[in-house]
Amino acid sequence: MITITLPDGAQKQYESGVTPMDVAMSISEGLARNVISASVNGTKVETVTPITEDAKVILYTWRDKAGKETFWHSSAHVLAQVLEHIYPGIKLTIGPAIENGFYYDVDMPEGEVISDTDFKNIENTFMEFARQKAEFKMKSVSKADALKLYKDAGNEFKVELIENLTDGDITFCDHSNFTDLCRGGHLPNTGFIKAVKIMNVAGAYWRGDENNKQLTRVYGISFPKDKELKEYLVMLEEAKKRDHRKLGKELELFAFSQRVGQGLPLWLPKGADLRKRLENFLQKQQVEAGYEMVITPHIGSKELYETSGHYAKYGKDSFQPIDTPSEGEEFLLKPMNCPHHCEIYKFKPRSYKDLPVRYAEFGTVYRYEQSGELHGLTRVRGFTQDDAHIFCRPDQVKEEFVKVVDLVLYVLKALHFEDFTAQISLRDPDNKEKYIGSDENWAKAEAAIIEVVAERDIETVTEYGEAAFYGPKLDFMVKDALGRSWQLGTVQVDYNLPERFELEYVGSDNAKHTPVMIHRAPFGSMERFVAVLLEHCAGKFPLWLTPDQVAILPVSDKYNDEAKKLSRLLKNYDLRALVDERSEKVGRKIRDTEVVKVPYMLILGEQEVASGKLSVRKQGEGDIGTFSIEEFAKLIQDDIAADLEVKE
Repeated sequence: MITITLPDGAQKQYESGVTPMDVAMSISEGLARNVISASVNGTKVETVTPITEDAKVILYTWRDKAGKETFWHSSAHVLAQVLEHIYPGIKLTIGPAIENGFYYDVDMPEGEVISDTDFKNIENTFMEFARQKAEFKMKSVSKADALKLYKDAGNEFKVELIENLTDGDITFCDHSNFTDLCRGGHLPNTGFIKAVKIMNVAGAYWRGDENNKQLTRVYGISFPKDKELKEYLVMLEEAKKRDHRKLGKELELFAFSQRVGQGLPLWLPKGADLRKRLENFLQKQQVEAGYEMVITPHIGSKELYETSGHYAKYGKDSFQPIDTPSEGEEFLLKPMNCPHHCEIYKFKPRSYKDLPVRYAEFGTVYRYEQSGELHGLTRVRGFTQDDAHIFCRPDQVKEEFVKVVDLVLYVLKALHFEDFTAQISLRDPDNKEKYIGSDENWAKAEAAIIEVVAERDIETVTEYGEAAFYGPKLDFMVKDALGRSWQLGTVQVDYNLPERFELEYVGSDNAKHTPVMIHRAPFGSMERFVAVLLEHCAGKFPLWLTPDQVAILPVSDKYNDEAKKLSRLLKNYDLRALVDERSEKVGRKIRDTEVVKVPYMLILGEQEVASGKLSVRKQGEGDIGTFSIEEFAKLIQDDIAADLEVKE
């Protein structure tokens, strides 16, 4: 008999050779109908894979992230089969699952191209093959046989992949008449795939290296129900309307310039104003929570990042060192703020009575992203983090972590993100060489996060392998209005950087001790947060945040001066107003103001000037009546107060 341990800690005894499907069936027939793959001791396997020793088993369905990865990975196999069928002589390379769907990179035969006019044929052939319900079957292949297969086929791409694999660890996956190099983790059969859509075709360099051959990348997405595909396509159409790049241009928030450089956003006046309000909003909370603001340079010596471990981890793929006229002197564009904050902590001796020390900074950092990976404000090369680092004693970790979590929750709720999950991101236990620090420190850091989260009323998921290289973290995965998931705020417990920087404090025993470091960024980065917020609210920002709260619309040019006077009066109530002085009819002004999503409009004509009353329209609602200036100011102030009272 062997012992199977399930995710909730429950243990069951089974005969050796039991499969994940057998385990699912022993739990419930409903689970067995829905399970599509499994993990055994951290390795993705098929539902029919025999288990011959004690194991930790996780069963995946379509609802699980790992289940979707299995579904889309399997779909990539079917896509490869289809492309090979339609385009004889095609060379297959790699085809992974991605965040939404999958792709396959192929080297097309001479003279052949894939365009959007081919998508329907690819989809129809795909579903024809899927309906065959061909089983996915794994098999081991010797390195020699694997190399021979692809050398005979003239596929230099697969040959290159296999040459870097270890003999004895090479596996292929067969289904129907198709085989492909693969590590495993597939659906039981192709019949689980009920709907597919080819989304796009693009160029992609082999292995992401622009010095290599350019391949054709075919993107697709598949679902277990046709209804889910239709819902997804509707969501995509809505997403196009909410695209932050489109809205950012329409609302005049930010721009990009090829001359300035790819991935380097330019904040326009209204965008800078909005961003500054976000910073002030968070800074107010930070001051109340005992944070001290610091400022650090945009560059640092190479030695700084060698000490922190960032250079060894990211140096090869980041912006390269900056040389100076002094021989041997090298600097780097700052990729992270934490090393600088460690040096600020080290500025003077610390006592246990001084802790915790909390440093905060809106610090701009620079990380190289390939041009093909850049996307509006969500993937940039220069961005500003709402960064803070707390240096505390071990006995203070839990209390400080709780305070940080509360701050993140307040920020999310004040900005109308109500649907979120806290992802506990832990180290990959089977690949520890990716991380720095001792097992003891990692165990303490992971335990601290798990303990705090267990006491909070927050929905959580645990993901192995998603930790930072220096410590575990709690990532807040936020769902926007379209149901898309984004990683925004993050909190990390770190025992490693303080050791690397030899940080100390004198304890009550007069001995020197190493503090614990908590990394924290409620927004994540200002750029990404603004992008996600823009798409979440479709440009209709919370009233306290929006660049223009009020648009004053004179019915004719002769009331422009009165409108400017009213704008100045509203400033006395801390209200932001713009005046539309164009010589347009008021109906046109109203329509244009609706487009740029100004929350309130004040119509100003002879009647309003004579009565001293304001005719008020609300964006998306129309006329809401007449108000005195004091009544109108209170209306807005009450709306703002309701948004910002979520903390209580």
